[in-house]
Amino acid sequence: MTKPHPFEHSLFLLLAISLTPAYHGVEIIGGRKAKARSNPYMVSIQIFTDNNMYEHSFGCALISKNWVLTAAHCKPAMQAKRKSQVVLGAHSLSQDKKSKKTVPIIKWIDYGKFNKKIGVGDIILLKLGRNVKFNKDVKVLKLPKTKVTDVKPGTSCSVAGWGKTSTCSKNHSDTLQEVKLKVIDRKTCNSKDYYNHDPEVTQDMICVGDSEGREDSCQGDSGGPLICNKKYIGIVSYGKGCANPKKPGIYTLLTKEYLDWINKTIKTQAYNVTAEALY
Repeated sequence: MTKPHPFEHSLFLLLAISLTPAYHGVEIIGGRKAKARSNPYMVSIQIFTDNNMYEHSFGCALISKNWVLTAAHCKPAMQAKRKSQVVLGAHSLSQDKKSKKTVPIIKWIDYGKFNKKIGVGDIILLKLGRNVKFNKDVKVLKLPKTKVTDVKPGTSCSVAGWGKTSTCSKNHSDTLQEVKLKVIDRKTCNSKDYYNHDPEVTQDMICVGDSEGREDSCQGDSGGPLICNKKYIGIVSYGKGCANPKKPGIYTLLTKEYLDWINKTIKTQAYNVTAEALY
């Protein structure tokens, strides 16, 4: 996950976030190993590296049989390496051979308004090369049926991912990790002691962290889903530093505008494929 978080008592879990010049890693600190099959919607985005192998780079959520949702700031890394794929049904990325499914990514469709300097519009859809078969290890994470008005400060939320397990580690976590965090109101997050409006935490973002800096989200978990009240609320976007209580993680909030764009894009793409087939 992007930031380092101690898992299993002494370990640290990082939520992996691919950082642009304006981004600083967000890690998971104070997390724990997730229960097997507890997050069947979790997907690992893997990029073909100079080591001639695919390696975990970002997180995302399966939202339909052939679409996953993640953060737009992950796109440059995928474009640079050209070859990228997703792995579904995995709890351990090196094991779980029977449950793991690998599917290529064939298209990126971003919101079109992503501003890497201020973090606005950090959301992107990835189309998979084939339809996914659902089972006990692979399931869809349902999008909110109605608009996400907001989440009350103090609400308990969770984030999962395969990010780094310590600030010193060069490798991601092999097993899925998760951490529980709390929503921080925007006024506090934008205050002088916190982000001081640099960047501005807007209405389509949400601040989530731990007041004592014991838990957080970071690199390797960028793009992963934020779950609040058992609902898909947001996407891991960015943060500054690691487990700094005054620099909590900032997440893209799934507002009505984003949800309308997601649903419209998927329907339009499905229609185009059908039209092409008929032609």
